[in-house]
Amino acid sequence: MRRQQHIEQSGPLAGHVRQGRRFLSTLVATGVFEVGDWVRDDLPDLLWPILVLSDRGNEAARDFVRWQKATQNDLAEAAEPEMLAEGTDGRLTSLVGLAAKDPKAATLIRGRAIEFGLLPPRVVKVLTTFPDRPAPWLAESEETSPDQDDLELLAQAIIQAITDGHREALIKCLPIWSAVQAGTFRTDTTTRDLLVDYPIDPATRPLADSFIRASWGARKAGKTTADASWIEPVTWWARSFWDTNGTTTLCVRSRELELEEQASPAEGEQDESASTATEHAARLQQIAMEMVSSYIEALETSPSQLYEQERQEVHAGTVTRAGRDVIAALGAPDLWCIEHGAHIGRMLVEVRIRLAWMALQDRSIYRRCQDYGAGKAKLYGRIVQELTGEGVQQHTAEAAEEFARLSHNHSVLDHRVVDTSDSFAGTSLRQMATDTGLLDLYRQAYMVSSGVTHTEWWSVEAHCMERCLNILHRGHLIPSLQLNPGGQVSLAEAWIDSLRVLIRTSFEILETAPDAVATRSHIDPKPID
Repeated sequence: MRRQQHIEQSGPLAGHVRQGRRFLSTLVATGVFEVGDWVRDDLPDLLWPILVLSDRGNEAARDFVRWQKATQNDLAEAAEPEMLAEGTDGRLTSLVGLAAKDPKAATLIRGRAIEFGLLPPRVVKVLTTFPDRPAPWLAESEETSPDQDDLELLAQAIIQAITDGHREALIKCLPIWSAVQAGTFRTDTTTRDLLVDYPIDPATRPLADSFIRASWGARKAGKTTADASWIEPVTWWARSFWDTNGTTTLCVRSRELELEEQASPAEGEQDESASTATEHAARLQQIAMEMVSSYIEALETSPSQLYEQERQEVHAGTVTRAGRDVIAALGAPDLWCIEHGAHIGRMLVEVRIRLAWMALQDRSIYRRCQDYGAGKAKLYGRIVQELTGEGVQQHTAEAAEEFARLSHNHSVLDHRVVDTSDSFAGTSLRQMATDTGLLDLYRQAYMVSSGVTHTEWWSVEAHCMERCLNILHRGHLIPSLQLNPGGQVSLAEAWIDSLRVLIRTSFEILETAPDAVATRSHIDPKPID
């Protein structure tokens, strides 16, 4: 008997299915939804057509169709139609299986590719820069290291495949065209009519593009269900492709692309702070800055594992966050004591222990860390939307939008899981707030600050990381070198207001004499507007 699901009826997670301390969207709760990443897993396998279309333009897709038909005719006696359809779907790994069917297959496949102009010199040159690529016989040339022209073509091809919806659809239509050529394609009349003139008919092209892109995951899932082993060489090659890019190219920051180098406000604030601090403060702060910079530089000059980049991102983000806190604290001598600087020591110990523990776990723990943070960002965004009142709508909308971005949730397909588990033993702070009638204060003020204090991934990503602008690095996150300039007067005023409320509350609880309170004008015993 299927277990009845508990669905939240109210609160920011209304409509979510509760499983213990985890809240699943109804989409995820079905158990059949899975987030795919075709750029990470499939793009490397489709590198050949991606490069050709970038070098020659979209018209090259027709030559791929001609190549598919000619190759299938050449090998009709060596393989079944299903094998011919899969073998000419544009994937490099598919060529390996097809070539194994006939000793002459590799020569025939490559010969037809040359005949239809699908192996131009620039494409062959880029392919040969990947020594571990499948079907190396397709580009028979001496393996070389990539030069600037190779990297520019590769980057251009990837950008176009990712950002151009029609280009992406053409690439993803290759398996469909291959199945049509082999006589194995089956679909309904509506879909057939939509694709029969694709991509020639401009009237139906946008709809056909959308259908092809949308059906990619379903067709891949169906193929995996029929034979799960086919994905293994694809995944192996994808890992090799991205990790090779991490070895041959460096990360790129946004500020490195600026034509004129200018000191950022954060750097100016840092210089001003150093000039007003004591000699010891300036010296120690500089030492910490150099240590963090050296750490980041060491990471970026070492080969990056870009297929499973989560481990490096979590290490880089949390260690950099710790260093940034130390740098900021060293610039304020008043924090150099256990009373006011305990959070710095606590944070350093916490990060060290956590990273050491994570190293003993399965590597998926790093992805779980990021997913946990993304789920919290989703929750915080919904709580922020509860705030109402004059003067807060604009700030509420901006905050909700930022949290939505950090949740990495789809704008239409709500798949982000919210996990509200905590590591605090005994009575939770939330329960304390509930018992005292301060639950709204806890949810709307404490939770976000607690997320920052506890280094939840959404906070690390928002404050300490930035996107690498090297498209060959698949948009992974790298540590940010720009410190937060601070100086938020409104936040400082909010702290003062909170302290004033705390003092007045204490007076009320202690039943302090009204005359004694009235003589402290700075306490402002009158109600706060």
